[in-house]
Amino acid sequence: MVRRGEITDQAWHQIEPLLPEYGQSGGQWRDHRTVINGILWKLRTGSPWRDLPEKYGPWQTCFDRFNRWRRDGTWDRLLAHAQTKNDAVGDVEWEVSVDDTVIRAHQHAAGARSRPSAADEKGGSLNPKEEALGRSKGGFSTKLHLACDGKGRPLSVVVTPGQRHGSTQLAELLDAVRVPRPQSTPGRPRKRPARLLADRGYSFESCRRLLRRRGISHTIPERRDQKERRAGRPGRRPGFDREAYRRRNVVERCVNKLKQWRGIATRYEKRAVNYRAMVVIASLMMWLPS
Repeated sequence: MVRRGEITDQAWHQIEPLLPEYGQSGGQWRDHRTVINGILWKLRTGSPWRDLPEKYGPWQTCFDRFNRWRRDGTWDRLLAHAQTKNDAVGDVEWEVSVDDTVIRAHQHAAGARSRPSAADEKGGSLNPKEEALGRSKGGFSTKLHLACDGKGRPLSVVVTPGQRHGSTQLAELLDAVRVPRPQSTPGRPRKRPARLLADRGYSFESCRRLLRRRGISHTIPERRDQKERRAGRPGRRPGFDREAYRRRNVVERCVNKLKQWRGIATRYEKRAVNYRAMVVIASLMMWLPS
């Protein structure tokens, strides 16, 4: 019986063929579905790994497999596969909305060692010096930058310290949008939105220049101070489609859905790469059939 918050049979059949094979060494391996349900329980409740219920097996197993799949890119591949499957049937709306939100960091998120773990060091995974932790008006925090499709499902995520402005991460956020083509349709992954919607926080000439250079039409309202500076000056004002801008609320709804996971709404992870992996898992659950 599938319990609340656990992966459904339909979703499991979709991702099961993509999961790594079980270890070849001796001993009995906990099946992948039980481990994933344990990871989802930890993400849904925000509890420490050590408090994982016994029905999901040893907490060390869930923690180890979560980290192992984060290092080898399994979580990102599962998300890309789910996006590809939906895009192949025309279910992805390429009117992309971007936004950012401040995530309050718990005191347990501080204190990470300056040197990465031996496994991360061997795999070439480098941890940022500040571990995406900073100080903003919200206090000790991380900022989550998000791009979602027209149905409010995440296409890419970037995590930075809480004081980092969203407009500075627009290029990295767009670069992270990468939806591979299905095997039956050869071609490069799709990266360019048909239109980009953003709020006044992205109303900078650098952002508009970036979008024009990439050939992306956009709808971004001007700030009041920008309108006042333009008054009486020659030149064409940036176009603004009010009807299209009303559809930007999908990214707000996407943020709200992600924050239903308590492990996302509050950051407990010391490592930025681990917190980002948690966001990727929550994003994957939004793409899989429920």
